[in-house]
Amino acid sequence: MPSQSHFDAIALLKADHRKVEDLFAEFAAAKGAAKKQALVEKICAELSGHTVIEEELFYPACRGKVEDALLNEGYVEHDGSKVLIAELIASAPNEEFYDAKVKVLSEQIEHHVHEEEKPSEGIFSQARAAGLDMAELGDRMKARKEAIMAEYQTSGIPAPETRTFTGHALEQGEPVDENEAPG
Repeated sequence: MPSQSHFDAIALLKADHRKVEDLFAEFAAAKGAAKKQALVEKICAELSGHTVIEEELFYPACRGKVEDALLNEGYVEHDGSKVLIAELIASAPNEEFYDAKVKVLSEQIEHHVHEEEKPSEGIFSQARAAGLDMAELGDRMKARKEAIMAEYQTSGIPAPETRTFTGHALEQGEPVDENEAPG
């Protein structure tokens, strides 16, 4: 069992997962634009910081020890979430699709967490089975996350950086008209 002075990498990541799940649950029950916006800012900050430590430290440590397909899927799932995070950061609760974007983001994260935490087959169990030094890795991840969150407090959450999306140009379609009758 790690001593009090060390932080297990997987335990740290799982704690992040539980925190974000709780924030999504709070959002689902929230009333009022100010409360919703405050929760979305927390969700986006937590997810952004979590993603940075996974992509900078955890996933690279797993490369060659965990199935490449799982790691690649993790990166793509992160990038899909980053698109919604960018949308939410740039919008407000009174805008159309705000709540829907939060809901879809929560569903994407739920899937991603399930994939990482899957017993025996998931990234976390494969990483542990490979004998990674979870205490050393956890200490580095904790320090990096604390620095990131402090930076977000002073400078705000930066625009997310995608690693797997190549930046295809998208056309903005006509807005959805909820009053429009089908066909």
